[in-house]
Amino acid sequence: MINFITRYFTSLWAFITSPFRAMWRVICRVFPPREFTVMDTPRGNVYTFKQSSFWRFTKFCGKIGLVLWATWSTYVFVYHRPLLQKRTQELDAAKSMHARQMTDLQVYLQKYNDLTRDLNVTDDKILNAADLTDTQREDLMNSRLKTWGELDFLRTRLTEMFTNDEYAAEYTNLSELSAELELTRAENEMLKKRNTQLVASMEQIATADIQIVDAVSKLATENIDNLRDNIRGISTTIASLGLTQKKLVNSANKFSNPFVGAAYSPIEFDDELDPKYQKLADDLELWNGLAKLNTMLPLGAPVEKMRVTSNFGTRNDPFTGEPKRHRGIDFAGKIGTELMAVAPGRVVSAGERVGYGTTVEIDHGLGFTTLYAHLSQTLVTRGDWVRPGTVIGLAGSTGRSTGPHLHYEIRYKGVPFDPAKFVKE
Repeated sequence: MINFITRYFTSLWAFITSPFRAMWRVICRVFPPREFTVMDTPRGNVYTFKQSSFWRFTKFCGKIGLVLWATWSTYVFVYHRPLLQKRTQELDAAKSMHARQMTDLQVYLQKYNDLTRDLNVTDDKILNAADLTDTQREDLMNSRLKTWGELDFLRTRLTEMFTNDEYAAEYTNLSELSAELELTRAENEMLKKRNTQLVASMEQIATADIQIVDAVSKLATENIDNLRDNIRGISTTIASLGLTQKKLVNSANKFSNPFVGAAYSPIEFDDELDPKYQKLADDLELWNGLAKLNTMLPLGAPVEKMRVTSNFGTRNDPFTGEPKRHRGIDFAGKIGTELMAVAPGRVVSAGERVGYGTTVEIDHGLGFTTLYAHLSQTLVTRGDWVRPGTVIGLAGSTGRSTGPHLHYEIRYKGVPFDPAKFVKE
């Protein structure tokens, strides 16, 4: 052995370190030294850096270690973490079961002590009470047997608790029950306070409700009376057309257009509710209907300065001199006098009409239309919406006319009627 060492190696140390030197030569062959040059362009300097085999091998080992660490961490996170979570859940479940079992044990022991005390009391009554009747003695014996049965059941459950690994606790944790009881009491007190507050609030609401209903009812009654006064003057004319105020109000509530608004939806209350609410709802419905009716009916004069030259009815024809029915009212006026719409509506015709000359006819809804005849010029076209006071044309003497004037008609369902009451309103 010594001859072998002295023959191939210069010393014993060379022999011992030969494997490491061989390994180092392999490392140097795989990771030879490197040089790289860096030029500092602004200053024109050139720097040369050298990386030794040891430095390159160390960097390689560091990278390999980092990759191995990342791989292991990923493996632990993907595989071991769910297992750890599962074990944690099982541990929590075991702790919970243990806590419930301990609660069971406390409940059983408390029950056992109570039953033992009851049994002793019963035995004392049976042995020491001399004046017991047979019925009382029998009841005590039955109570004693019942107590023994409950004690036997508790013994069985306690035996299972200490000997059976699969024992399932029956009682909920007493602390949880106590907490729920306190929460229930607190909620009960809160509900009582809230109920008291609600009662007080309901009393205030009831008082306010009475005041509001009374105020609105009074306002509705006053406005209904005022609106009725506005159309009282045309009541005879309306009756002559076969209409009633109630019928017109109902029609007005169902009517809608851009100027009078949407149809009114009646309010209906349950029969068990105070009748005052239904009466108020009916008054509001009547109020709305009368207000729309006053807006929609063609009430008022179509000219600013009203001077009637010929009324509605039979008169001598200005051309033939013979009696003939006049279907409207004639208003005196110069050519170019402005003629106005008396109520909101839509123009249904604007142009020439036989005998009437240049005319404008407006539909106001509810079956009522107004006709303006003998105009010199129309300022609206068919389909236009007009408001009260809108100038729809200028007075003239077109058609079958003897001079400048306005022939004005109010029609119900296409039939002219005496508009005198409407014009005076």
